[in-house]
Amino acid sequence: YLKVITMDGICTLGNDQVLDQIIALLNSIEVNWGESKPVCIYPYDNNISKLTKEVAKRPQVQLYNNRESIARWDSFAQTAWNTSSTARELWLKAGSESYHRFGTHRRYCAFDAPFERFLYMDADTLLLKSPESVFAKLDNHDCVVYDYQYKDPSHVYNLSSPLLAKVFPQERIAKEIFCSGFYASKQGLFNQEKRDWLISQLQNESDVLYPMAPDQTLINYMMMCSGASIYNFSLHLPFEEKTGCCVTSPHFQEQDNLVYDKGNLLTYLHYIGISSKVFSQICAGENIDFPYRETFLHYRYLHEREKQPKLPGKPQPYNQTPGLATRIINKLVKK
Repeated sequence: YLKVITMDGICTLGNDQVLDQIIALLNSIEVNWGESKPVCIYPYDNNISKLTKEVAKRPQVQLYNNRESIARWDSFAQTAWNTSSTARELWLKAGSESYHRFGTHRRYCAFDAPFERFLYMDADTLLLKSPESVFAKLDNHDCVVYDYQYKDPSHVYNLSSPLLAKVFPQERIAKEIFCSGFYASKQGLFNQEKRDWLISQLQNESDVLYPMAPDQTLINYMMMCSGASIYNFSLHLPFEEKTGCCVTSPHFQEQDNLVYDKGNLLTYLHYIGISSKVFSQICAGENIDFPYRETFLHYRYLHEREKQPKLPGKPQPYNQTPGLATRIINKLVKK
C-alpha cells in the first residue's frame, strides 16, 4: 500500500472521464502551491487506465490503492443509505437503478490516508492561491471550508423533513454546512467506532439527508452529527477581503492566469454546474464557451502548449442543466 505521508497534502477524486480536469487541477496546484507538493487521487471507479498513466508522469502524485480502505468506505456509504426509506425511490426517478452517483463518497478515504492533514478539492476546481492559510486553521478546527453553501441548504439536507430542526437547529445549518467540493480536515477523524456510531444515529435520522447529493449530504451529516468544529472563511473574513469561488459569478476578473474578485485573488475556482463532457469537448477541439475557460485552458495545457486546441469559428455556449445556473446564482453567489 501507499506509505503514510506525515504532512499536508491535497486530495481529489477522479477517473478517465474527468482526466482533462484532473490535469488542469494538478497543474494549478503545481504552479500556485509548489511543484513538489503531494497530491493523492482517489479512484471514483475502475475506469482509471489513462489516469494511471498520467499519475506515473508526476512523482508528487499518487493514486490511492488501499482496497481495504476503499471497501470500508463503500460499505459505509451503502449502509448509510440503506437506512433511508425514500432514497431508492428518488434515485430510480432520476435514472439510477442502484446507489446514486456511487463512488463520490470515496473522497472520504482521505480520513484514512495518506496525509495527516488534507485539503480535498473536486476535479472541477483549480487552486489559485497557496492553501497554507487553510491548513493553518486546522490547528484549531476539525474542518476548514470556504464557500457559501449555507445560503442554499436545500442541496445539503431535506428541508421538508420535520425531523431536520430537531437534529440540526437552523442556527447550526446557517453557519456549519458546506460544499463538499473543497474542505480541509484530518486523518483519523472518522475511525470505525465513529462510523458505526454515525450509522446508529442514521437509523432514526436518515430522513434529514438529501439523496440527490449523496456525498455532500453525508459529509455534512458526519461532521455536524459528531460535533466537529467547522471553520468557514466566508463567515469570518472581513467583507472587503472575501471572495466568491464559483464560475456562476459573472464579475470575476481573469488576469495573469489567475482570477480575482474585486481585486482579491480567489483561493480556488469551482466550475460548478459545467458537465465533464464540456471539458472533454473543448479539449477535443470544439469551440465551446463557458465561464473562465481561458483560465482552465491555461492550466490544462501548461506543459503541452502544442496540444492546445485552436478552437476555430464562433464559440458556442455550453449546455447547462435547466435552471441550475439560475439556482446557484441566486443562492450561492456573494453580493
